[in-house]
Amino acid sequence: MTSSPAHPASAYDLVVFGSGAAGMAAALTAHHAGLSVAIFEKDTHFGGSTAVSGGAIWIPDNPKMRDAGMEDSREDALRYIAGETGNLLNVDLVKAFLEAGPEMVSFMEANTDLQFEHRAYSPDYHSDQPGAAMGGRVLDALTFDGNELGPEFKRLKRPIPEFTVFGGMMLNRFDIGHFMKMTRSPASALHAARLLARHLRDRLSHDRGTRLVLGQAIAGRMAASTLKAGIPIFTDCPLERLVRDGDRVVGAVVGVGREVSARAGVVLATGGFPANAGLRREVMPHVAGGADHFSMSPEPATGGAIQAARAVGAKFETSNRHAGFWAPVSLLPGKDGPRPFPHLFLDRAKPGVIAVSPDGERFVNEAVSYHDFVSGMISTELKTAWLVCDHRALRRYGFGAVRPFPAPFKAHIRSGYLKTGRTPEALARAIGVPEGPFKKTLDRFNRDAAAGTDTAFGKGSTAYQTYLGDADNRPNPCLRPLDRGPWYAIEIHPGDIGTTMGLATDPQGRVLDTDGQAIPGLYACGNDMNSIMAGSYPGAGITLGPALTFGYVVGNSVARDRAPG
Repeated sequence: MTSSPAHPASAYDLVVFGSGAAGMAAALTAHHAGLSVAIFEKDTHFGGSTAVSGGAIWIPDNPKMRDAGMEDSREDALRYIAGETGNLLNVDLVKAFLEAGPEMVSFMEANTDLQFEHRAYSPDYHSDQPGAAMGGRVLDALTFDGNELGPEFKRLKRPIPEFTVFGGMMLNRFDIGHFMKMTRSPASALHAARLLARHLRDRLSHDRGTRLVLGQAIAGRMAASTLKAGIPIFTDCPLERLVRDGDRVVGAVVGVGREVSARAGVVLATGGFPANAGLRREVMPHVAGGADHFSMSPEPATGGAIQAARAVGAKFETSNRHAGFWAPVSLLPGKDGPRPFPHLFLDRAKPGVIAVSPDGERFVNEAVSYHDFVSGMISTELKTAWLVCDHRALRRYGFGAVRPFPAPFKAHIRSGYLKTGRTPEALARAIGVPEGPFKKTLDRFNRDAAAGTDTAFGKGSTAYQTYLGDADNRPNPCLRPLDRGPWYAIEIHPGDIGTTMGLATDPQGRVLDTDGQAIPGLYACGNDMNSIMAGSYPGAGITLGPALTFGYVVGNSVARDRAPG
């Protein structure tokens, strides 16, 4: 493993800003084409938002699903995306993604350590819509041993603490299922025991586990390939400004005024602007209206690269349906202030769970995607909401940051994170919602749940929703009465896992100016590039799939566009 040099050279063929999946994909592809490349990262650690993500990668008609005998078509995928984006569809960009995505998968598997496996069953989020697929489109990176990074492992950005257990042990969906069943299944107990034994060995020499899954596996595998290729990753190096020669971008000023030349081009892949409070207020109406908003993206993602591009005439696209990839979050008390916890897929769709407004009434189908859940909050002008469950659901599935049985949970009550009441009326008083409407809401839901049909919002009515439920719960995997007290509640706020609005590009990833013309020498991918989904969220991995794909596209574009000499 080659460590990065202490200081960058004065010139490279390609300079990449951002060390997440998009930036490293661009760097690896360009390097493979024979270009000299360097990566500059604003953060102290590399991996970007990829390293703290769930790691899903959405690539329709990918070779892994085809090898497994699954059928898909780009036509179906285009039909599905078109239905999601409506009149905001950028058909040229979407077609470029659908064409290049399978190529990217084959390229990475043939030339890098990034190896994939497909999810045989993982429905698109709107699985009842034309062109949706029931599985195969979502890829995950194979589990990665962080020890392969050697001393560079310490520079890999850590996952959020709440994505780990037992002092830094990571779990994927498969592992979580085993841990939830380990008291009822000998096979699950054995799986959990093996993971714990591995983790205990890790902790003898590391301050966290080295078995990397989810986004950590992507970032770790790509970083290993990047460093083995001799591509340096310079951290603590923010982009100050872009340097031009005439109309062409020819370099950048990084860090504290060091100018680095880029003979072939500059790539912006810094993760968008989720940490820019001012820009959030500008493009997120609910934030402008006074709602608190919390992002799960890394703090360095302040949109500096986007602003640098705008300073040289680039177009910042603001017409998307939503400015962020929404996710509901709760706030965990901590000595350094509250930390947001994302409610993605572990609790909301489960039996025995509902969501209510401050008026004590349901306002959304709890089993829809995290993006759609927050969209429901925004459309009903809710600044906060409450997730509610009974004791059986809490102990069986967990609830927010509260782990399932046998993990203790009383500390969450003492901290105020988890509210509780011996009766529904007592819980209503504890969370400050009107008792009468809350009890009426609960009674109606419980009658529906007992019958297996949610007449108000249709919880558990699509393949995607039941996929996130409990298959052992009949007749509806998402419905069960909340009838075993005590009852519990967690306050929910709007949040995001990234921003959708970004720099306008052409299908080759070249950044466009305000007149729609490509700016020579300037490229964008990842969340610095305007989302091809136009503010919609059709399925798991629709951020990382396009990020990796357009990183690959950009790397090839730079090689083709390289100026003579």
